[in-house]
Amino acid sequence: METVKTKASLQATLQPHRNRGMRIAFVPTMGALHQGHLALIRQAQVLADVVVCSIFVNPTQFNDPKDLEKYPRPIEQDIRMLQDVACDILFHPEVNEMYGPNEPWHLDLGNLDQVLEGLHRPGHFQGVTQIVKKLLDAVQPDIACFGQKDFQQYKVVEHMVHTLQLPVTLKMCPTVRETDGLALSSRNVRLTPQGRQQALALYRTLQQTKAGLEKKDLDILRKEAIAALQNSPGVQLEYFAVYNVDTFDEAQEKTSNRPLVALVAAWVDGVRLIDNLLLQ
Repeated sequence: METVKTKASLQATLQPHRNRGMRIAFVPTMGALHQGHLALIRQAQVLADVVVCSIFVNPTQFNDPKDLEKYPRPIEQDIRMLQDVACDILFHPEVNEMYGPNEPWHLDLGNLDQVLEGLHRPGHFQGVTQIVKKLLDAVQPDIACFGQKDFQQYKVVEHMVHTLQLPVTLKMCPTVRETDGLALSSRNVRLTPQGRQQALALYRTLQQTKAGLEKKDLDILRKEAIAALQNSPGVQLEYFAVYNVDTFDEAQEKTSNRPLVALVAAWVDGVRLIDNLLLQ
């Protein structure tokens, strides 16, 4: 695996592959890699000839400076994991390589940054779109892979790609879970053993919602899920919602031709966790 730290060296490394007509796939990450990230790399390897992974802890998408400060950065371990999965290129820039002083950025995201994650993390998706645009410009991939666990983020990036007419195909890859169902996250390492067990309530409730879809109205399913989570020990619920996959607005009714996704965010053991499940 080749590691590059500047946009210029990244382009120089990729140009011979482009000259040979090879397809380039890109997996953007903030490091602290786990099996979910590696699954994205493996999916990218199926879809393209050359895989670029970036590790960059993006300061503009953190609302809380303390959260940015304590974000894990185990770069040596990350490099070993990427080497083990045969990633081709690691792009690992410094902040001053990606940002100049006081760069303005605003992208109209419509309703996407006003609901759910956008509501609870104001400005977060502006930071996400700013850095993803910069990374896409740097890598110029044919395809970019994102995880389903950050479903709303995927919809935001999809909106940006469509709005700015960026020449890249997006691929959403399924959430990778522990054997007990907990969605893999870099934050999971901060859970105590008790918190780890309490966190299982999120996926359990999503599954119950999916199982009840044929028999119950959406409104009842929502109320039951919220009650279940509010009554789960150690779980401090932020939101539970059922949205239309395509339009990303709150679903009012079930229809056979409109796929739905249930989304949840909660605090467990002082750690903020998110998860979702496609219902159809």
